[in-house]
This record gives sequence, structure tokens and C-alpha cells, in this order.
Amino acid sequence: MSEALLLKGKEAEIAFNWRTLIPPAALGADLVLHLLLPVHTLYRPKIVPYFTSFLVILLGIFSVLAAAGVFIPRYRKRSVFKSWFLGAGFLLLGVYNLITIKLNLIPSLYFPAPERIIGVFIKDWWFILRCLVYSLRLLLGGFFLGAFLGVVTGTLIGWSKRWNYWIMPFIRIVGPIPSTAWIPVALVIFFKPADASLFLIALGVWFPTTVLTSSGIMNVQKSYFEVSSTLGAGALRNVLSIALPGAAPNVFAGLFNGTSACFLTLMAAEMIGCKFGIGWYINWQRETLAYPNVYAALIVIALTFSFLISIQFKIRNRVLSWQKGTIRW
Repeated sequence: MSEALLLKGKEAEIAFNWRTLIPPAALGADLVLHLLLPVHTLYRPKIVPYFTSFLVILLGIFSVLAAAGVFIPRYRKRSVFKSWFLGAGFLLLGVYNLITIKLNLIPSLYFPAPERIIGVFIKDWWFILRCLVYSLRLLLGGFFLGAFLGVVTGTLIGWSKRWNYWIMPFIRIVGPIPSTAWIPVALVIFFKPADASLFLIALGVWFPTTVLTSSGIMNVQKSYFEVSSTLGAGALRNVLSIALPGAAPNVFAGLFNGTSACFLTLMAAEMIGCKFGIGWYINWQRETLAYPNVYAALIVIALTFSFLISIQFKIRNRVLSWQKGTIRW
């Protein structure tokens, strides 16, 4: 009996789901159309084989992953869940390739073919990486500064009526002003553009974090503080042990909003004042009409932003693990 159950369990682990073939099928369709259809006669840029190599590499990777899903149940489940989205994304990439290099339906100067964008990563990857590292130094520095000040300010406002009386009017007046609107003032106050960018990024993170942290603390049930005070806890203990943990979901919501704001502020500040960074790189390439470089930098920004947000979600899930089963994320 036990041997039969063991064999049945092994058979359940080894299974095939046709949905895991959707991404490689989409890539295969892109590759076939790219190889069979001729390049449009009016397409002027030089033809390079980067897109073909890119599709072949992706096709090999996702084919191997589809085969691995047969033996790994956990991966098979994730692969099936994301298969339709990945397949649609690869098909859209193929459509964009068709309307650029094959059909020439849009201006190639402003909408470069995928092979030209991939070529930028191959030829200019080191310089783009240096620009990204420079921008991340400003971004993370401003983010952590603004997040810290936002949590402190929001705690003071949400906890103390006296602090709320003095700070809240200032926040209502200054807070709604976009941080990018302060660029001319920041460039005058700070001697270095990098310091001005740091200040503007911190300002963009500070406002949503402050508002949502204070809102979260105000919504914590008062009975918790009454019980804690009865047991001898002081004001600081109530803030650290009850107020901030209770407001943690709002704090993370403020940090998520602040991340978007700081990316926007960073790009605007670097395009105007800084002499290096990924935003400066985009503006420089735009002025020289090197739009493949512009799109490559935009892809880098999108991937970086997605990576940072994913890290925040992981931290949120770990810190707020007590919410699982009560609130659906």
C-alpha cells in the first residue's frame, strides 16, 4: 500500500502543462516571421543580427524552463500562471519589430527597431551602468532620508495634537507642490546639483510618507493605548510598540508612492542640473537624436524601478506577515 502511494506521488510530481509552451511558442513565431519576411526597402539604418540572436537565446532559455517545469511542480505552477502574460509580451515585441524594420510604418528615427536598441546594450553597457550607479546613489540617499523624516514627521502629527497644530498647516501648503517645481529654488540654495537632487528626492518621498504614516497612527484603536498605559507603558513605548506597528501598512503605502515620486524627481533634476546619471544620459541622447539610446535607458529605468518595488514588497510581506489570512494583498 505504501509503495503504491509513493509511486502515485512521484507521478503527480512529474506532469506536463501545455501552457508552459506559450512563451517559447510566441518567441518561435517572432523568430520565424523575422527570418522569413524581408526588410523594407525604405528602412535606412544598417541591419545587424542582434534581434535574431536575442530571440534565439530567449527561445532556448524558455524551452529549457518549460522542460524543467515537467519535473518541478513549484516552478510549473508559476510558469503556467505567467505564461499568458509573457506570451503576449513577446508577441507585442514581434509586432513592434514588424512595423519598424519589416513594414516601415513609423519613422525609424524616433521609433528604432529592436535590434538597434539591443545594440545599445551591447556597445554602451558600461557607460549606461556607470550612469545608473550614479543615479542610484542619489536615489537611495534621498529615499532613505525622505523616508526617515517622513516617518518621524508623520508619527509626531498622528500622535501629538500640539505637533499636529503646528506642522499640519505647513504640510497642507507645501506638500501638494510637486517636488520638481522646487528645482529652480534648490539649484540656487545648494551649490552642487547633486545636493539639490538629493534634497528634491527626499522631499518627494517625505510628503506621502508623512501623510500616510500620520493617517495610519490616527486610525489605530484608542483602546490599545488605554490598555498599554494601564499596564505601565509610557508614551514612547506606546508609539514604538503599538502606534507604528499598527500604522505599518500605511507606512509602506507611503513608501511605495514615494518611490514613484523620487524616480520622477531624479529624472527631472538630472535632466536640468546634473552632469551625469541616467536622466542626464537620456537628455543628452535625445538632444543628439540617438533615440535607440533613449529607449535603452528607459528600459534600464523600468527594470530598476521594478526591482526596487519588488524588494519593498518582499520586505512588506515579511514585516506584515501577521496580516496574511485577514487582508488579501
